[in-house]
Amino acid sequence: MSLKILVVDDEPQIRRQLKIGLTGYGYEVLTASNGQEALIIAAQQQPDMLILDIALGSEPDGIEVCRRLREWSKTPVVMLSVHDEEKTKVAALNIGADDYLTKPFGMEELHARIQAVLRRVVSEPGANPKAEIRVGSLYINLVNRTVQIDGEDIHLTPKEYELLRLLAAHPGKVLTHRQILREVWGPEYGDMDHYVRVFVNQLRKKLRENPARNVRYILNEPGVGYRFVGPD
Repeated sequence: MSLKILVVDDEPQIRRQLKIGLTGYGYEVLTASNGQEALIIAAQQQPDMLILDIALGSEPDGIEVCRRLREWSKTPVVMLSVHDEEKTKVAALNIGADDYLTKPFGMEELHARIQAVLRRVVSEPGANPKAEIRVGSLYINLVNRTVQIDGEDIHLTPKEYELLRLLAAHPGKVLTHRQILREVWGPEYGDMDHYVRVFVNQLRKKLRENPARNVRYILNEPGVGYRFVGPD
């Protein structure tokens, strides 16, 4: 079975050129012209790799696409850019890209980079994209960043969403206060446990938790942190 590669670039001629070139190497090639389309295709088609331009013509740009993809997928990403500045490369790699290639480039070099990244990638159980989470009446769409209870949209602040996403991405696992603070607020908030307590309480209200009816999504681990219930 041929590997499936998603090419994301806002320039039609580049998408066409890359599709022709990569198809010649035996890959199945999908294309997207913007970031939102790329995220949807990545969730639905589950490609083996993304070739992603940094400077897409509309939001989200390539950096944001890669960041959001990393919230739910380990799919390898090779970033493309006309800029060869170190800070641009560092930003791409720090956000989760696996490699970086400066335009213009030859198809042989791109093919070699793809092969090198694929050799480095270690297949892990559960490494395939999981773009949605369902537990009881709760539904989280990680592509659109939406949350529903019983089919009704629930409005969350950005921090509330990030907290819920982090917990839901590790069902059944205890996350410490420090881990949560580092991931959601940043390392400088490492001692502010009350932030987590306040936001967890807000989330519970919005998710309509009701212990009397055994409706619980976020469980306390006293003195340690919190645990999101598993799908069962």
